[in-house]
Amino acid sequence: MDFVAFDFETANAKRNSACSLALSVVRNGQIVDEFYSLINPQAEFAPTNIRIHGIRPADVKKAPTLAELWPHIQSFFQPNQLAVAHNASFDCSVLKCTLESYDITVPQFLVLDTLKTSRKFFADFPNQKLDTICQRLNISLENHHNALADASACANILLYQANHFGSSALVDFIKTYPK
Repeated sequence: MDFVAFDFETANAKRNSACSLALSVVRNGQIVDEFYSLINPQAEFAPTNIRIHGIRPADVKKAPTLAELWPHIQSFFQPNQLAVAHNASFDCSVLKCTLESYDITVPQFLVLDTLKTSRKFFADFPNQKLDTICQRLNISLENHHNALADASACANILLYQANHFGSSALVDFIKTYPK
């Protein structure tokens, strides 16, 4: 199974305020590469968001913008590539809104949401939050809301599901983004 799991953190409630991004690249069912970057959102930080992820304005002052990172990561967001996120509607909208804020065309790609697959496969869990799923499946999530920790956890959730329920059980969850 080949895919990239991705996760964004945002500076505030606006979806075009990405302040960090991580990718976990999976090839043949193994995480083979990871990428993490702080992002300068060119936006104000909300205290609530800082409390969640711990990223402060000073941390991103010299970080690249998403527009500057995009040439290095856009190959993971292509029509024939599967991108995976836990609560993908959030992460896809952050990607879309941030790219649009730089007048960059939003690419079409395949997306799978492990929140949705978890609702199906783990309906008996107390909830399907990333940290709950990881705890129940013994998947490491040492620094929740660190984009790299979350992307890696998401990748491992999908690998667990593929191994225990079969890749064919996941096919119906793959959608084209944007619609």
